[in-house]
Amino acid sequence: MGTPRVPGCLGPNVYPVVPDGGWGWAVAVTFFMVEVNTYGVLKTLGVFLQDLMEEFQESNSRVSWVISIAAFIFAFTAPLASLLSNRFGYRPVVMMGGFLMSLGMICSAFTSSINQMYVTIGIITGFGFCLSFLPTVTILAQYFSRRRALVTSIASSGESFAIFAFAPAFSRLKQAIGWRCCLVVLGVMQASVVVFGILLRPISIEPEPVREDGDSDSMSNSDSESASLKQQSAYELENQQTQTSLSSAVSRSSGDSGVTSLSSSDQDLRDNSEEVSLPPSLVQEDPEGGPRAERPPKLLDFSMLKDAAFLWYCLFGLLATLGFFAPQLYIIELSKSRGVAPSVAPSMLSVMAVAEIVGRFSIGMMMNRVGCRKTRVLLGCVVAMTMVLLAFAVVWEFWGLAVCCALYGFFMGTVGSTHIPLLAEDEVVGIGRMPACVGVYVFIQSFAGLAGPPLGGVLVDVTKNYGAAFYSCAAGMGLSAVCLALVGVAKTGVCHRTSGSENKEEEEQVSQDSKPLDFLEVDLMETSPVKQA
Repeated sequence: MGTPRVPGCLGPNVYPVVPDGGWGWAVAVTFFMVEVNTYGVLKTLGVFLQDLMEEFQESNSRVSWVISIAAFIFAFTAPLASLLSNRFGYRPVVMMGGFLMSLGMICSAFTSSINQMYVTIGIITGFGFCLSFLPTVTILAQYFSRRRALVTSIASSGESFAIFAFAPAFSRLKQAIGWRCCLVVLGVMQASVVVFGILLRPISIEPEPVREDGDSDSMSNSDSESASLKQQSAYELENQQTQTSLSSAVSRSSGDSGVTSLSSSDQDLRDNSEEVSLPPSLVQEDPEGGPRAERPPKLLDFSMLKDAAFLWYCLFGLLATLGFFAPQLYIIELSKSRGVAPSVAPSMLSVMAVAEIVGRFSIGMMMNRVGCRKTRVLLGCVVAMTMVLLAFAVVWEFWGLAVCCALYGFFMGTVGSTHIPLLAEDEVVGIGRMPACVGVYVFIQSFAGLAGPPLGGVLVDVTKNYGAAFYSCAAGMGLSAVCLALVGVAKTGVCHRTSGSENKEEEEQVSQDSKPLDFLEVDLMETSPVKQA
């Protein structure tokens, strides 16, 4: 049963293979703008920290909860965003996310207390961030195969470009029109996501049908097309396993549903099994006797935490996230307290942004060339980032802070762009188990995003020193380095146990094969060809 088509430009793009371009470039532009209006805006809100403290007569820790709640909702609601995307399609979910983030930001301009901002920016805008970001990055990955890593790196740099431009621009703008009007301007800008969301046309991979001819040339063409069909079916089933492809019920209920599966039901899979050989990892026995595709994994499968290597990696992500948001929130006020002119202090965020772009591209090229374990490269970046965070607490004047901001931005780009993709490496969990692990990993990370900025705010309130916030970030990053180092230790132990059990099974199999055949087995072997004939 085919998937219903939406006529005109709103329908899915149909390709025989993954295009590695085409309409995917429009999707990449959309993801760039989503990055600008989600992470870019979130990390720029530190410009208004002092204004909010003076307006509402609140402490650093109380105001920083606005950023923390938004970051927490951003990550915590990722499973819900996946469910909504699978039910209604990527385009409407992203457009709704753009509306919510714009609504929350504009409403924040009319708040009379910091508690109201917890709801407007923290919950409403934070949920809009999630609805816009997750479906966009998912559908972008479906339009590209060979160029996927490069395009994703370029498009994700929208966050850094936004920080580079927004920090000095809104620092000057708030002096002219006030911080409330600046929030209205940000909200209007975020409404552009609703327009860009229209560009998220779903993609449908439909290989050309196999033609049957009698001559050898046609048979050769048929074999190549059959191989293409096998590969494409495996691609669709892989997308289904990673929650980027939809079940038949969802495909029938919505024309804008992301990647359309070749088979719309278990019965279709059984019918196609005679033509397409499915990978063993994606096929299991049906109770009726036929093969059927494996069901999509759970969005949050906490049983994966039984893997010691994955558990240590989750602890690494949890502790490292403590240093992801607080530096951008407090760097402007730290610079002012260390002798930097108030008009120049926002430029520290711009320095971070430029260095982060360089870090993202550098680590991408490095990871493709290294011969050692990639987690060791990440470990080196985490250790260096820890040392930079400690340096923030002791340096003074413009140039010292500028150098620290450049180094922090560079290593932030390396860590931020690799810690999730490294789940697909065999030295962590591997590509086969990544779909079941990534949801749990991001879910656990969200709690550190909730605690990081307020923890730094408490230290600032107690010590009256903005450098104390960077101590908490350095402590979390240092502990995360220890956990990351233990990932390799745990993985090595698992590999030894696995290889030992495999060797034992092979020895048992060899011993069984070496036994003389029973006369009944010989008789069955001799008579089975007759029965088949």
